[in-house]
Amino acid sequence: MMIEAVVFDMDGVLFDTERIGCECWEEAGRRMELGDISEGVKGSMGRNKNDIRILMYSLYGKDFPFDEFYGLTHTLMEQRIEQEGIPLKEGVREILEYLNAKGYKVALASSAGRKSVMRNLEQTGLTHYFQQIITGDMVEHSKPAPDIYAKACEALAVASENAAAVEDSYNGIYSAYRAGMKVVMVPDMVMPTPEIEAMLYRKFSTLSEALDDMKSKETK
Repeated sequence: MMIEAVVFDMDGVLFDTERIGCECWEEAGRRMELGDISEGVKGSMGRNKNDIRILMYSLYGKDFPFDEFYGLTHTLMEQRIEQEGIPLKEGVREILEYLNAKGYKVALASSAGRKSVMRNLEQTGLTHYFQQIITGDMVEHSKPAPDIYAKACEALAVASENAAAVEDSYNGIYSAYRAGMKVVMVPDMVMPTPEIEAMLYRKFSTLSEALDDMKSKETK
């Protein structure tokens, strides 16, 4: 099947913000003296707020001060971005330029809320590359459920089997795979396990490498 569309995750794929987010989560845990929350930090990657709440309650009990904790992580993240800016991952602009020039349908599917997603895209000047932008507050259950990627394919009017999803997290890979898409992994904070490897269509170390691979196929 021909790939007609490419749907990108945001944190850890377009922006080097997954690392910053995890650091802010750990810092919030220390400030609130919550003990070891590393399992929650790892498990939250790719999930929306609703599903993160469910995860944290399941791991640490209903007494976990989720709203206070989540609010603090958000504040710390905002402060880091204001101080340091939004760091782009290698090859982001180049691959988006290429896909647009070649006529691919391009979308974003991020579990983050729309306000922060649009802020990040506008500050980095990437908004115009995406025909559709699907965010975590547009679905009840985000990654690892397939809903957000299914919604992105529907918005692009493309069959899921003709679309590729570019992901870095396990939750994102589960989501795209369950939606029936071709999953391309560009690892960031985690490396693929054998189970994850079995779900992948391709794997690249950077978006630049993925772009080089696409260009090489044109000459064959």
